[in-house]
Amino acid sequence: MKHDVTAGDVFVKMAEIGVGCSQGTLKTLLGSCIGILLYESNIRIAGLAHVVMPNSAGREVAVGKYADTAIPETIRRMAKLASGKKLSLVAKIAGGANMFQHVTTNSTNSIGQQNLDAVEKCLSELQIPILARHVGGNFGRNLIADIGSGNVRIQVVGKNSVLI
Repeated sequence: MKHDVTAGDVFVKMAEIGVGCSQGTLKTLLGSCIGILLYESNIRIAGLAHVVMPNSAGREVAVGKYADTAIPETIRRMAKLASGKKLSLVAKIAGGANMFQHVTTNSTNSIGQQNLDAVEKCLSELQIPILARHVGGNFGRNLIADIGSGNVRIQVVGKNSVLI
């Protein structure tokens, strides 16, 4: 599903991308997946991708599912909203938990870590700095991004919320 909005609140599901400008929120729930908020402060445009897997390996599938396809598609959608204005993007990332500790062995990285590595690599290649992270652990997170400010609130059950 595609979520391109000019204002309002959007819940971004697994393997989806949401973008918006001016006001409202982009929200998602994360476990081993990574939520990538891309933000352009001068024209207040935000994009949120909910990445499920690290690499598409050339598969033609849901573009929001993989780090290597979701990040470029989020940028494309943000550029469309920017109407030709140059984007100067920064990123905030959350998620990448090891939700299945009993499955992960010492010889393999968890899917959460693999997702995190792929997202960091893609952002580095695109020269998009990561301003803040709330990653790892073995717990889920609720991510709420304010489109107007670029602030991201992370909520974890049983803990105080954190602003990144």
